[in-house]
Amino acid sequence: MTDTANLKALFPKKDDIPAEFSMPLMEQDEYLINGELRKWNGERKDVFSPVRIKDGDNLIQPRLGSVPNMTEKEALEALDAAVAAYDHGRGQWPTMAVADRIKHVQKFVEQMISHRDEIVNLLMWEICKNLDDALKEFDRTVDYIKDTIEALKDLDRTSSRFKIEQGIIAQIRRAPLGVVLSMGPFNYPLNETFTTLIPALIMGNTVVFKTPKLGCLLFWPLLKAFRDSFPPGVINTVYGSGRTIITPIVSSGKIDVLAFIGSSKASDSIRKNHPKPHRMRCVLGLDAKNPAIILPDADIERAAKECALGALSFNGQRCTALKMLWVHSSIVDDFIPKFIAEVEKMQMGMPWTDGVRITPVAEASKPAHLAELIDDAVSHGAKVINPSGGVSCESLVCPTVVYPVNDKMRIYTEEQFGPVVPVAVYDEIEEAINYVVMSDYGQQVSLFGKDPKEMASLIDPMVNQVCRVNLNSQCQRGPDVFPFTGRKDSAEGTLSVSDALRVFTIRTLVAAKDTEDNKQMITTILKDDLSSFLTTDFIF
Repeated sequence: MTDTANLKALFPKKDDIPAEFSMPLMEQDEYLINGELRKWNGERKDVFSPVRIKDGDNLIQPRLGSVPNMTEKEALEALDAAVAAYDHGRGQWPTMAVADRIKHVQKFVEQMISHRDEIVNLLMWEICKNLDDALKEFDRTVDYIKDTIEALKDLDRTSSRFKIEQGIIAQIRRAPLGVVLSMGPFNYPLNETFTTLIPALIMGNTVVFKTPKLGCLLFWPLLKAFRDSFPPGVINTVYGSGRTIITPIVSSGKIDVLAFIGSSKASDSIRKNHPKPHRMRCVLGLDAKNPAIILPDADIERAAKECALGALSFNGQRCTALKMLWVHSSIVDDFIPKFIAEVEKMQMGMPWTDGVRITPVAEASKPAHLAELIDDAVSHGAKVINPSGGVSCESLVCPTVVYPVNDKMRIYTEEQFGPVVPVAVYDEIEEAINYVVMSDYGQQVSLFGKDPKEMASLIDPMVNQVCRVNLNSQCQRGPDVFPFTGRKDSAEGTLSVSDALRVFTIRTLVAAKDTEDNKQMITTILKDDLSSFLTTDFIF
């Protein structure tokens, strides 16, 4: 059994921290606007780590540095730079040949790779992602960028052909939408941010990029790479309070695309500020309350392992985490002990410690919020059923299994986004199906069972409620070539390596009547390489 003293002992003394993972101290005094790294001399926002450092009997929250706390003035300067670089679609970047834009992105990723160790260390200290997951996030992001480049080459090759229909010659390609406001989440600050930022850029849009509320220092090493890899104004960075800097940017009416990953409440608050909301396309990754449904014939050991990983990877701080388990009454007494055993196996500690699964939670307010959800569930008849459940110390929160959960409890519908796992029991499958149907969210579901007929009978209704049905496995995003989206309040737009290229563009065509004069003119444009859009160039 774990108690507060055990958890306190997991926090390190300063001398206990391995030299290769030493605590960073970064006073960021630069921001990128219009191709310039400008010096910041104004108010700063301090950045603290979720890790605590032992100082005698005390636990001290270390300060990692600071970032600019920008004002409306700088925010609008960043916006104006992006607007000028796009220049109503006439700017250097949106009119550049696809092959040339690819070269700029390739240059960026080459420079990005040189900062791998620094960024991985910042992922551990800023949001307490364990070492293995931090390495995976960085490497997966690099792979995503490279895969995006290859996907664009394929798309461009297909688009280089002409079509002749009903006496009309046409070439159909994808053109950029304009100025993009890009805002990523704290839980995957590098990967999730770049899954929208890179496709938006490579397709010819210009970008105002706001760093996440947590995990913002790790972008400082990349500012020079952005500056050196892209023309002035193509990407511009802003830091600070969303209310202070995002509201005036959107209220200007100059944003064409909002790329946002966060809560549906926050996205609604942002988009309503646009004077013409219908003109702002939204690419949104939002809330989720993904359930697992464990059928009577499920492989219980497998389901227990997958559900534990699915619910608690990165402390459950993932939109794709399993956030509600539905277990059939005939197997619940067998499932619960096996599931608890898997939960209790998860090693707790600091992110650089080998084998650690549960690290300090990233948000300062999260431990108190989770305690409220647990107390509310207990007040309505649930119990904390695992030995370490309900115990916390500062930012370390033990995984907590709450059972049985019912619809009177907040955790039944609220997304916990942390290491608390609610378990509900059902007798009739309609109970679990109705939970999915009535949910505000529609991202994914996991089904555990063996009977093909029973599984098929669930797959068919579930694909009309969620956008991914996982069979005998946890919910997840990857592989990145698969579509990633959601129904209801969970998403708007589809992200994958190829889909993301489409959501930041619109199909546009050049058309002409099939006459000799027009054919001669088009031939000359192609032969003399006079247009970046109207071209049959093949990108290898």
